[in-house]
Amino acid sequence: MTTNDALLPATLLQRKAVVYVRQSTPQQVQSNLESQRRQYELVEVARRRGFTNVEVIDDDLGRSASGTVARPGFDRLVAALCAGQVGAVLCLDASRLARNGRDWHHLLELCGLVEARVIDLDGVYDPCRPNDRLLLGMKGSISEFELGVIRSRMYEAARSKARRGELRLPVPIGYSWDRHVGLTLDPDRRLQEVIHLVFSKFRELGSARQVLLWMAAEGIHFPYPTDGRTLTSFEWRLIRYRNIIAILKNPFYAGVYTYGKSEKRTEIVDGRARKSYGHRKPMDAWEVFIKDHHEGYIGWAEYERNQAVLAGNAYGKVGDTKSGRGGRALLAGLICCGRCGRKLKVTYNGRYPRPVYGCESPNLQLGHKRCFRMGGKHIDETIAAEMLHAVTPIAIEASKEAERMLRDEALDRQRIAEMELSQARYDAALTERRYAACDPDNRLIAAQLEKAWEGALQRVEACRQRLDAMRTAHASVAQPDFASLAVDLSTAWKAPTTTMRTRQRLVRALITEIIADVDPVAGEIVLVIHWKGGQHSELRVKKPKTGEHGCTTPEQALAVMRSMAGRWSDEHIAASLNRMGLPTGQGKTWTAHRVGSIRRVNGIHGYLSAEKNGDWLTMRDAAAKLGVSHHQVRKLIKAGVLASKQIIPDAPHQIRAADLANEQVVAALKRKGRPCRATPENQLSIFSDTYKGGAE
Repeated sequence: MTTNDALLPATLLQRKAVVYVRQSTPQQVQSNLESQRRQYELVEVARRRGFTNVEVIDDDLGRSASGTVARPGFDRLVAALCAGQVGAVLCLDASRLARNGRDWHHLLELCGLVEARVIDLDGVYDPCRPNDRLLLGMKGSISEFELGVIRSRMYEAARSKARRGELRLPVPIGYSWDRHVGLTLDPDRRLQEVIHLVFSKFRELGSARQVLLWMAAEGIHFPYPTDGRTLTSFEWRLIRYRNIIAILKNPFYAGVYTYGKSEKRTEIVDGRARKSYGHRKPMDAWEVFIKDHHEGYIGWAEYERNQAVLAGNAYGKVGDTKSGRGGRALLAGLICCGRCGRKLKVTYNGRYPRPVYGCESPNLQLGHKRCFRMGGKHIDETIAAEMLHAVTPIAIEASKEAERMLRDEALDRQRIAEMELSQARYDAALTERRYAACDPDNRLIAAQLEKAWEGALQRVEACRQRLDAMRTAHASVAQPDFASLAVDLSTAWKAPTTTMRTRQRLVRALITEIIADVDPVAGEIVLVIHWKGGQHSELRVKKPKTGEHGCTTPEQALAVMRSMAGRWSDEHIAASLNRMGLPTGQGKTWTAHRVGSIRRVNGIHGYLSAEKNGDWLTMRDAAAKLGVSHHQVRKLIKAGVLASKQIIPDAPHQIRAADLANEQVVAALKRKGRPCRATPENQLSIFSDTYKGGAE
């Protein structure tokens, strides 16, 4: 090492001197101003050493010299050394140039090759000399060791405070650090209510996306930081999906203090170490995990249930169950193959698409034969009937709970709307005070404040109208009669207002899994239901034969056709079936054309009546044969004089032709002055025989 007053060779003084200025973090750049000033003063040191051309490289302010961060200023310094343009490198201490051995020794090697000097406050060093090179190497090693010691002390101090739950980590929305109390819930009641609403709606709907759709439909707002990072000031905007997921997945809301949830990873990129942060670790690998550390919005048990539901909603993974998202299949994602254990896939076929469950995975993945396929309509109806039978004993309690939930939901919406109105009124009052405090003559500022005040008043009016509309709608809309629905669960299940999404959620609330298999010998589908709570039950459903489908005409309707065909027209049969409330296979009403089609398909002979053999007549045929009106024939039938048959009440009458020649019918028709009805044998006449004789 040369002395401080030693002269540098003239060849070096003709080159330029480089002053390298660096600080490790942006915080140091903003706060450690004295360190910056001392480094920039090295320019005067270089001039005193005899350099006339001095260049300052400060591109690396706020960048670490640990070797994991790219330093464009240091790269420019190395490039200038390689070109032989640098006569001396000046730095405050060795740690400013590098804190890792690779960069430090590479710099010393280049300085030795071009005979450049390294200058700091302690002296001038010539890397070509062994003693100076040894001293510079020791300084670099000490600088690297010092960085490790500082980092280790800092991290261990943070871990020590974190193990006690005292490290003030950045808290999520809904919490705040108080100087005296510590960690508490955010004092903003509106913010608390929104977070409580997210958890309550997820508890009810069971899907984060459904919570988003409900809150978006209701116009629920969520706070966003004005600067994008901290919640020192925020604005209310419509909630997003990532906000809901962040709330549901953060254990901090369950009263748990955690530290070390993520880790950093280092990889070599272009010969340089690169570190990446934020890689999530499994829960059992977290460094600190303290339950009941602070007041939570939910309990730990509910948090675990929420994570299980979210994991189950990620359909497609092994062991997961598809959440109820609508569609035509009631058991989609819930029914499994009893042979290979895979989930049954749902396909839709037919002119009116109906679900079909099938195990297609062996065929698609391995080229093996499919396990089986089966129609879904009859299976869904069977499972629904079994589920309704299971919940019948608790239907009354469930109806009361549903009524309470509906009432609480309306109150939650109204309470949030009231808080929004209160917040809007406060903002309007604040802008009014700002406008009043402004000098009216300063129109540049007063005009902007006046505009802000007007916008705040418009928000107040919009919130007030929304709250009034909500109150009016709540008072005018008729509430469902839950008590009557509990008595007739089947009607509630089939009601048009009950969506498939609701049915799917009800099934998943009671059933964990359904194992399906086909018994080819018995021709039945075997369903093993795994209920919530550990109970199991088995159902057997008749498997449709080839050609059968879900639109088959009910057997009862076919029986009515067989009994009426041959004596009644298709119009009469259709009217009778409609009166009985028997629909077609597609759930439609009957017409003569539909009756005729079903008759021909099932081999049922059509209407022959009197044209066949004349044994049976309609009322019209009987009236024509007797030469009387329909009214007279109907009176004879009503009085019991003329016998007739009906399949059901109000169905067409069937009259035997032989009964028209009955003596009572003939006698009743001959009586012209009296009603056409027979005289009962046990009825006494009010006129005596003597009176009748005298009259004669």
